[in-house]
Amino acid sequence: MPGRLQGSPHRCYLAAWSYHQVPAFRPAIKTRRDAACSRRQPRSHAMLRATVKLCCGIAHDHLRRLPGLKKTAVAAVQKDVRGLVVKGSRRLPSKIPRYIQRLMGKETATCPESDGDISPSRFSSMDLSYITQGETALQRALSILQQHTSWQAETMLDAGATVSSAALPGLGKVFRAEVVLAVPVARLHRELFERIEQMPQWNPTLSRVKVLQRVGTDTLVTHEVTAPSPGNLVGQRDFVSVRHRGRRETAVYLVGTATHVEPLPLQEGCIRAESRLSCIVLQPLAGDPDRTRFTWLLSMDLKGWIPTSVINRVLPQSQADFIEHLRRHLSAAACP
Repeated sequence: MPGRLQGSPHRCYLAAWSYHQVPAFRPAIKTRRDAACSRRQPRSHAMLRATVKLCCGIAHDHLRRLPGLKKTAVAAVQKDVRGLVVKGSRRLPSKIPRYIQRLMGKETATCPESDGDISPSRFSSMDLSYITQGETALQRALSILQQHTSWQAETMLDAGATVSSAALPGLGKVFRAEVVLAVPVARLHRELFERIEQMPQWNPTLSRVKVLQRVGTDTLVTHEVTAPSPGNLVGQRDFVSVRHRGRRETAVYLVGTATHVEPLPLQEGCIRAESRLSCIVLQPLAGDPDRTRFTWLLSMDLKGWIPTSVINRVLPQSQADFIEHLRRHLSAAACP
């Protein structure tokens, strides 16, 4: 492959990537990486393509003999390129170009895609903003779940369901509901995300849920309207939200947050409230995959002139009611 290496411009960071990922070729790649860094070539899309092609060319013969390494290498390059797209380099490709797949061998065509929703060729800047809002909400929820927070008990339901709360910076009071449900994760995932528009059929606290837009496979923009209820201290509210789905190992995360991008006009008789953060975690129970540990973080700004003491009673009660309606729906559906 010597002729393939001469005169090919390349950038330092991708050469460095190959240096660490393909140890057998470190000396050759290090020499070319150092030479490239000294020349300080301008950062351009064309040079990125040339660099990736050069790195693949260096390892060409060896990768052909190692199908497992071949797929790993392509997946790593693809992940790095997508990371650059997320950071704003919208002219970069989100997939490994076909000419590089040909260099690496035909097996690369079956290299698995990541769960990311990101592809500038498929989505507008507005779509990408929805995805970013969803990912930001997910990262915030993961941070809360990983913290050692002192949660104070609010209420307890039958069958071991509990609701607790904690005051967190930037969110105020966050409520956490936990329960174990006798259904697998896939069933709950389907009811709470894929069939979200059918939710008012079993949850009487909602009058309507409409998906305004689907962005890829993991992001939704929704409009929800609560049902009017006599004697309700809060009154009727509606929400415009971004809902996003994420996966970490065996758990499924369903997050939601208010969106301000092209909101719907205000609904007559409703006050537009905002979901600061909602995150439902569906985790298979250890040793019993037919049961699911359901954890729900919730922080809302209900707007209007509502005393804090009322909000602090209404939100945990709404979580408890939701769990009870969900349990009844799942039980009814399980009956012949």
